[in-house]
Parts: sequence; C-alpha cells; structure tokens
Amino acid sequence: MTKHKAIVVGAGIGGLTAAAALRRAGLDVEIYERATELKAAGSGLSVMSNAIAALDSAGLDLGLARRGQTLESYHVRTARGRLIREFPFPSIIGRLGVPSVLITRSALQQALLEATEGIPMALGATAEDFTVDGATQKVRVRFADGREALGDVLIGADGFNSAVRRRLVGPEDSRDSGYVCWLALTPFSHPRFTKGSVTHYWGSGQRFGLVDMGGGLLYWWGTKNMPAARSHDWKGGKADVARAFEGWADEVRRAIEVTPEEAILAVPSRDRRFLERWGRGPVTLLGDAAHPMLTSLGQGSGMAIEDAVVLARHLRGATDLPHALRRYEDERRKRTRGMVAASRSISDFEQSENPIRRPVRDAYFRFMPERKLTRTLESSLTFPVADGAARDQADKEETHAH
Repeated sequence: MTKHKAIVVGAGIGGLTAAAALRRAGLDVEIYERATELKAAGSGLSVMSNAIAALDSAGLDLGLARRGQTLESYHVRTARGRLIREFPFPSIIGRLGVPSVLITRSALQQALLEATEGIPMALGATAEDFTVDGATQKVRVRFADGREALGDVLIGADGFNSAVRRRLVGPEDSRDSGYVCWLALTPFSHPRFTKGSVTHYWGSGQRFGLVDMGGGLLYWWGTKNMPAARSHDWKGGKADVARAFEGWADEVRRAIEVTPEEAILAVPSRDRRFLERWGRGPVTLLGDAAHPMLTSLGQGSGMAIEDAVVLARHLRGATDLPHALRRYEDERRKRTRGMVAASRSISDFEQSENPIRRPVRDAYFRFMPERKLTRTLESSLTFPVADGAARDQADKEETHAH
C-alpha cells in the first residue's frame, strides 16, 4: 500500500508533535519552517497532564519529567503575598496518574526534535500559497524562495500568523488582551520559591507568576493593563517592570531584581475569533494556527499537542484523507472552543482593575466550593481520548459490516 505523505508547515510545538505522531501513524512526513534556525524563546510553559496523556496514547515518551520539573503545588496570592487560594492540582494529578511538567521552551523543543529525528526538515521555508489538484486531490505548497512541496495532506501548524490559515479564510483581525506580558528565565532562590511550585499574584490590572523549572531556574511572567498600541510595541526596560511591581511581595520584587535586563521579553497577548471550520479538502490547521488563545489557562501548548495526537489517530490507515481531516476537526472543535473562551473570560476577570470588581474576583476564588473548583480543573487536565477512540471503533465496525 502506498504511504501517504503529510506536509507540516511550522516547526513549533504543534508542528513537531504532529510530525512525530504522523510518522508513528504510518505516514511519510516533511516539515517546513519559516525561521532560518530553530531557537526557542527564553521562557517556560506547563505541559499539563492532559497533554502528557495525549503523548502517551500516541506512544510518544518525550521524557519530559526528567527534562523539567513536575508540578507539586499551585497557589494564588494577593500582590503583597497573602494567600487567596491553594488550587488542588496535586490531588487531581495524583488521581489521574499522569504528571504535569513545568519546562523551558528550549527543553521541550529539544525533546521534540529528538522525537522527529530523521524526518526531513527545511528551514527558511516561508509558505505563501497552496493549490489542490482536482483529479488527484494532492496538495502543492509554494514557498517564498520558489521551492515547492507536494503531498497528500497539508497541516498548517504555522502559529498565530499562519499563512495556511490566511490562505483558507483570508485576512483577519486579532483581538488584543488589553495588557502587555513580560517573560523571563533566571537562576533564583527564595524561601517562598519551593520545588515544583507555581504561584500567581493578583493586583489591580496586573498579575505576576513564579514557576519552578527545576534546578534552581525560575520562569516568571508579569502582566500590566495598557492599550494595544503600547503593548504591541513596548519600549520600556527592566526599571519600568520593577516600577510596575513596587510594593508587591518580596519574592516578586526579588525575581525582577536578579534578572538580567536582556533576559526580559515583552510580548503582546492576543487571540482571534474562534474559527469553526479549520480546513477544506486535504488541508487542515492545528494549534495556534487553528485556535490561538490567551495564556491564562496555560493550555496553549497542551491543545496543540492534543490536536496533533488526535489528527494522527484519524489519519492512521485512512483512505479518504479529507474525510479523516474533517473528523479530526469535529472531534477537536468543542474542546478547543471551550478553552479559547475560558482563557479569554478568566483573563478579563483576573486582570480586573475596577475597585469594586477586584475584591469580587479574589472572593470568588477564595470561597468557591472545593468540589466545583476540582471539577473545573479536572476537566481541563483530562485528555478526552475515550470518546474519540470509541468513535473510531464504531466506524471500524460499521466499515466491516458493509
């Protein structure tokens, strides 16, 4: 039987995971990336239990727990450090039996590059257009430097400014979050910075996070409400960040103080309206190209990984590739739509600046019943593999019946 070939545009988290999963599913894969070198930004992220369960289901063991730090505690505090709520992540993770891992982007990228070793990858390849041959249903991708790639399916994993998405749906506006986001990695120690800890601090129109990457390495992030014109082209420096968090908890101020100026990144925070149709014919999208979301839930990478695994499952052994892609999209739509909406609403709530709304925010989380909080968190931490697997089995049985 002829092997189908998948062209993956984008070598970020979603693209590399898709390439590894598709190869395991029996497809030939080629990766095309617009960057001329693969260099992860100096920041961290959380690969939560749902994403690791997804990887496990695809037979992809990236060894993330030894490359990063497993999450052991999660606290939300006021700007000055008073506890608002301890979130029950450890007990949920224990019940699921799958760890959540705090890891640098570069360490995750390295793990994925090892998982995709041997898959052809072209760098400096900026996708510009694609066409589908009506007779063969093969897809041809054209790149800015004149080269072309021909495959049976095209996966647009090319991020927020996806060229594949733009070709599918035309130009779109982004939706700004209303704040700037500062990120940094730095060696750090403090009595209130404990192993495997995630701590969020909430102020007025501002938040700050301390996340343990393991080995004495801190990933911190800070936000501050400001107009998009300023946040998208922020010109300040470390002194401005320090000034924004004057009077905050000692560990917050200390984290900024010990961070080298050049280690602080300023990035705009934005998403897009949710796209109900991700593809047509032999073309589809995944990750930020399909459903960019704000960072409030820490699930951007998780949703990209889940997408990649579900996509590979639907393409394994498929003969009608467009049908398999539509089934992948149908399976992922509800969960990703919910995540995008929840990330936006939680972001708006947590960034509250209004003097009436701010205490309501703190009280809401402080007094939310434990059962309700646990149920909400557990649904996001659980990879919904059962429904998809059950549908696959039903489809197979139906096929055999015919």
